[in-house]
Amino acid sequence: MNDTDETVLTVDAKPWPIGIDIARTAVIVVDMQNDFGTKSGIFDRAGIDISMIQAAIAPTARVVAAGREAGMKVIYLKMAFRSDLSDAGPPDSPNATRHMHFGAGKAVLAPNGEQSRLLIRDTWNTDIVDALKPQAGDVVIYKHRFSGFYETELDATLKQLGTKYLIVTGCTTSVCVESTIRDAMFRDYSCVLLADCAAEPIGCELPRSNHEASLLVIQTLFGWVSESAAFMRALAASHVAA
Repeated sequence: MNDTDETVLTVDAKPWPIGIDIARTAVIVVDMQNDFGTKSGIFDRAGIDISMIQAAIAPTARVVAAGREAGMKVIYLKMAFRSDLSDAGPPDSPNATRHMHFGAGKAVLAPNGEQSRLLIRDTWNTDIVDALKPQAGDVVIYKHRFSGFYETELDATLKQLGTKYLIVTGCTTSVCVESTIRDAMFRDYSCVLLADCAAEPIGCELPRSNHEASLLVIQTLFGWVSESAAFMRALAASHVAA
């Protein structure tokens, strides 16, 4: 603890280690919801491989639990539209057409036997995956575009909390995660993406995947890239110092 009552973690990251003040740090969980990470979600129904998203759940759960215990605010973002799709954009807009192509709004039967709809608010499909369920005190914010900042209360919430540093997790790396990090950087937040807590099905079969390409551009221009183990080591070191 220093003279200003800050607890600063030094997290090993690329392009260089970054010091973050615990009291001014939030953990962001991007779109880790049934539609993307669970069987019978919109991705799985479209034949998209979700194994890499499922693999990111366990390290994300450890990060969320550790961050929460350290006093960091945990903020969940959920990609979802209103029931009438009024916030999806005009029918011929890229946002609407891309999501409708995957069946957004379609009525389906959820694995629990309930009636549900793909990518629609307040349904099983847009619930956070079971292993990452929000707890009391966490913040849950709906978004209707790739970026978590577009027409949402995310920026106002972070400012109210006095947040400067964001530990970012979630899916998908090159779409909603990168879009959110870009917008965060434009608003002067310092973002640390934990690579093993993020996943991207698009381009996973390429010599350099979209996931890897996003890691490179983020660590080069938009923030920092680290791993869950490095974050946990930094937290452990701060406990020893305290």
